[in-house]
Amino acid sequence: MSSLAGMGLRMAMVAGEASGDLLAALLIGGLRRRWPDLALSGIGGPQMARAGFENWWPSDRLAVRGYVEVLRHYRGISAIREQLARRLIAQPPGLFIGVDAPDFNLGLAQRLRAAGIPTVHFVCPSIWAWRGGRVRQLARSADHVLCLFPFEPELLRAHGVQATYVGHPLADVIPLNPPRAAAREALGLPEQAQVIALLPGSRRSEIETIAPGMLDAAVRMRARRPGLRFVLPVAPGLRALVEPMARGLPPEILRLVDGRSHEALAACDLALVASGTATLEAALFKRPMVIVYRMHPLSWQLMKRMAYLPWVGLPNILCRDFVVPELIQDAFTPRALADAACDRLDDVEGAQAVNRRFTELHHLLRQDTAVRATDAIASQIQA
Repeated sequence: MSSLAGMGLRMAMVAGEASGDLLAALLIGGLRRRWPDLALSGIGGPQMARAGFENWWPSDRLAVRGYVEVLRHYRGISAIREQLARRLIAQPPGLFIGVDAPDFNLGLAQRLRAAGIPTVHFVCPSIWAWRGGRVRQLARSADHVLCLFPFEPELLRAHGVQATYVGHPLADVIPLNPPRAAAREALGLPEQAQVIALLPGSRRSEIETIAPGMLDAAVRMRARRPGLRFVLPVAPGLRALVEPMARGLPPEILRLVDGRSHEALAACDLALVASGTATLEAALFKRPMVIVYRMHPLSWQLMKRMAYLPWVGLPNILCRDFVVPELIQDAFTPRALADAACDRLDDVEGAQAVNRRFTELHHLLRQDTAVRATDAIASQIQA
């Protein structure tokens, strides 16, 4: 691989939201260890920028979820994709890496691949959960797919897609034994109190639809158990949106913190989490949780019809069992969430069982992802 050093290697990347920004930043660390002079540019977030990535557009421009929500932003997102495609075809990088965001990245990658640019997709789309027909577009778009979960490469190879299991980078960076006491001290949380982490999502649309119900549930829980404390990590730029919603709980009861979701998960006894990557993070921190989600009713009806599995949350999908409860769409009410959360707090044996299942999952996903992914990318460059 050293023969590639000094060649002015340049790669383009696109990560579409906060979770993709995190995954891409971790991958960038491995790429730079292999190729210290590597130039990386495209669409990314603040964590990628801190790793030396050149953002042509910020990733939050693509952070839209649900069919109805996407339609509202379609024209702007399409314009960005068209401008990016033209720029990359005019000045071809050595490789294009699409990080998740398949609705944006697969169409872009197909066009770049047709122009002779090698393409890698990092994170297999959830074809095993819904929209299985998307595997055909993946076959047209990606020379290689880096898979987070061990069952995915075989599934993709059956459709003619080359893939490598690389594990999940979060499993490498999250400790097997999370430092609860240190996290509580860092966040100013009482050592002996029961602490609930509230993670309503990182997109504005998620905050608007999920945070109010989650905070209402927190008020109800507080009325039943006055000793409870809450911590809510706020995604960058969204504090002004969250603060008015949080007025029902005083600051000494509810701590709003900028980012720091890993500290919040390490510190908590229970997490209330919007479905998404944060549920996997909570699982890697071995925390009992209640998974919730709500979206536009039309988006939900369309997605529900295409679902293949009885689970929505990643921890349940990976364990193939309802290890933690899910309250999705109409089932997500403040009262139902408060009831489910209090039940989890009282279930000591259940918390121990969750810890065992999630510890097994952590070992399965801990594969030194940055090294494995970089090896696979190096093979693509050599080819």
